[in-house]
Amino acid sequence: MRLRRGEVQGFDFNRMIVEFTMLNQDKVIRCAISTAAMDDLEGKRDVMPHQRVDQFMRLREAIEEQASRKFFEDQVRVDRPVILRSNDFSIVASVRRPDRSDE
Repeated sequence: MRLRRGEVQGFDFNRMIVEFTMLNQDKVIRCAISTAAMDDLEGKRDVMPHQRVDQFMRLREAIEEQASRKFFEDQVRVDRPVILRSNDFSIVASVRRPDRSDE
């Protein structure tokens, strides 16, 4: 079973997260991803605050897949948000990041 796509809520500058929702049947699950996690996932560090929602949209598929996995594997409580951080993507990021040992 997977969570279904919800809505993008927007970028919270004070908390440095992008908030979004996912759906578990008819229940709305609040979710967020840190900007550090998105930067690690995309391999960028120069993303400006006004570009954060666009960055989320580029990475949305991977972010939502990980949110769904975390919700079911960690048995997150429905009344608490699913918060994604860099360590939630450590395997994905290492696959996407080029090996720089040859340089």
